[in-house]
Amino acid sequence: MPGALEGLKVLDFTTLLPGPFATMILADLGAEVLRVISSSRPDLVSLSPPFILGTEISAAEGQLGRNKQLMTLNLKDPRAIEIIHRLIAEYDIIIEEFRPGVMAKLKLDYDSLKVLNPAIIYCSLTGYGQTGYMKSRAGHDINYIARSGVASYSGRRETGPTLGGMQIADLAAGSNNAVIGILAAVIYRNSTGKGQYIDISMTDGMIAFTGFYGAAFLVDGKDLELEGGLSYGGSLYDYYRTKDGRYIAYGGLEPQFSANFFKVINRPDLIPGGVMPNNVDEVKKEVRAIILTKTRDEWAALFNATDACVEPVMAFSEVFSDSLVKARGMLVELPLADGGTVRQLACPIKFSESQPSYRSVGVSIKSGTHTKEVCRELGYTEHEIEEFEKSGLFS
Repeated sequence: MPGALEGLKVLDFTTLLPGPFATMILADLGAEVLRVISSSRPDLVSLSPPFILGTEISAAEGQLGRNKQLMTLNLKDPRAIEIIHRLIAEYDIIIEEFRPGVMAKLKLDYDSLKVLNPAIIYCSLTGYGQTGYMKSRAGHDINYIARSGVASYSGRRETGPTLGGMQIADLAAGSNNAVIGILAAVIYRNSTGKGQYIDISMTDGMIAFTGFYGAAFLVDGKDLELEGGLSYGGSLYDYYRTKDGRYIAYGGLEPQFSANFFKVINRPDLIPGGVMPNNVDEVKKEVRAIILTKTRDEWAALFNATDACVEPVMAFSEVFSDSLVKARGMLVELPLADGGTVRQLACPIKFSESQPSYRSVGVSIKSGTHTKEVCRELGYTEHEIEEFEKSGLFS
């Protein structure tokens, strides 16, 4: 059964996490993705352990490179640009993650390539976007979150902003917005025949993610405080430590859920105050003391019998052995070259017809690339390819 994006061909010039995650989604959904990188430029993803047993492929590299071909080129070599120009005739989407101006110096920017293929869709994914005084500034996930305002109200009064357990700016504000932008541009091209340029800023994405809190500020002009709001610490909506040093998560904002919560902890007297009573700090202290009297699993068993929006905080060892993960098909097993297999996280999007497919584990520079294969498909002779390799074009 064909994938939803079968027929789309993506040329991927990205490294690290945001771009590769975006193109992994596109590849899982059926797009043909060719990743072009320099073999002499270290990538933290390929260097970070653990490595898949019996291979030189890191776990992250095997995941993010899934279903993709890998080509190594020295883009500073004019012959590499010629190869890219040949590819442009066949590929209709480009995604890159360099600082603004880098691709223009290489003559691989949108204005240069749309001359060769006017229908090209070209996505630039950066921290601060292609315009503004910060466009050339380096950054990582924590920096984009900091500048979006989200960090200013996410944390504890005593300790300040808290680091999250995932790269929300990289993945949600970066990867997902890139995928949305690219697919929207594909639909636009299908109806008009026109390609276009897409400018994705991870900071822009995080600012948009402030949601109704950002919208509220634009109306009343009031800055948020740590532990000051309904869903970021200013109510009973929170994590609670249990007797065994584990945690439960309580998210019952609505009256019916908070009522059930108070009944389970044997404090029906708190029902009138709901999740955000006037003396919330005092009530929260009492609730924390109560939750400390039982283990996480004891509380989980009690709350399983009612609707109170309470769940145990689970470690990976519990998550990946949970029946929910199996029922939702969130783990897949892919074959390795040596006959073994490796488990990976599945695509979270479920379709009734065009299901995601998992064709191959990501490859590494050390384990071999598709560089020569791609060159042959472009019409280069074995002699030319041999000369390319000897002269360092594939570095």
